[in-house]
Amino acid sequence: MTQTTSSLPPRFPISRDQIEKVVELFYTRIRAHPVLGPVFFASLPDKAEIWRPHEAKITDFWANAILFERSYNGNPMMVHTRVAAIRPEMFEIWLDLFAETLHQSLPEQTAMAWEALARRIGRGLRMGVETTQHNPANPPLL
Repeated sequence: MTQTTSSLPPRFPISRDQIEKVVELFYTRIRAHPVLGPVFFASLPDKAEIWRPHEAKITDFWANAILFERSYNGNPMMVHTRVAAIRPEMFEIWLDLFAETLHQSLPEQTAMAWEALARRIGRGLRMGVETTQHNPANPPLL
């Protein structure tokens, strides 16, 4: 997607190249993860031509969220709630693996800032999945 710059300053100091490298490393780890890997493989077969566009889209997502680029066009909530294999408890695993990747790849302050943002977004996605998968015969989720 075309990158459009913003007049807003980034949320924290990081380059698009750094974002891209974190995303690439993270998805390398996802593919090897015993719980998360199978969920992704169900949606994205183990073919480079499928993973590269996905990683590029996720890079655009983070560049939008952090650098305020207008390069991402998607609806993460809709995507996550439509995948039946995604369970709410997987978000903590995902976020911990993402945090580990951040802290191994970036300066500590940058990793901490990005982790905080990812955890906020992850809480919202998890809540969406919980609500969507909630059985109406059970008491409401409050």
